[in-house]
Amino acid sequence: MFNLTPAAAQQIQQAAQASGALELALRVAAKRDADGEMQYGMGFDDPKDEDMKLELEGVAVVINGESQELLFDTVLDFVELNPGEFNFIFIPTSHPSCGGGSVTTGGCGSGGCGGCGSKGATH
Repeated sequence: MFNLTPAAAQQIQQAAQASGALELALRVAAKRDADGEMQYGMGFDDPKDEDMKLELEGVAVVINGESQELLFDTVLDFVELNPGEFNFIFIPTSHPSCGGGSVTTGGCGSGGCGGCGSKGATH
């Protein structure tokens, strides 16, 4: 199952409050590019009937059917990558081909999966 850390939840709640999105869920999505690189995205959205709905660390999270398998056993975290530089990262925890690599995303952007075709690139 998809999960998020307390640090990520706190940052998401702060972003929702700052942007007036407290009534919306956090939509998390993933897709694999033609070259095998995993791309991640997230943003605030209204839940749809077909979405998987989760309540994680006080955050309403929705995932569409196409992304559910790709996000299975992935953790969203908010970490300091470099001194003073904080960012969200997606961490696949059980995908053998990922080797536990992490993925960064600029909040609502995308990133590549370290060990899954991106050569460990950070986006």
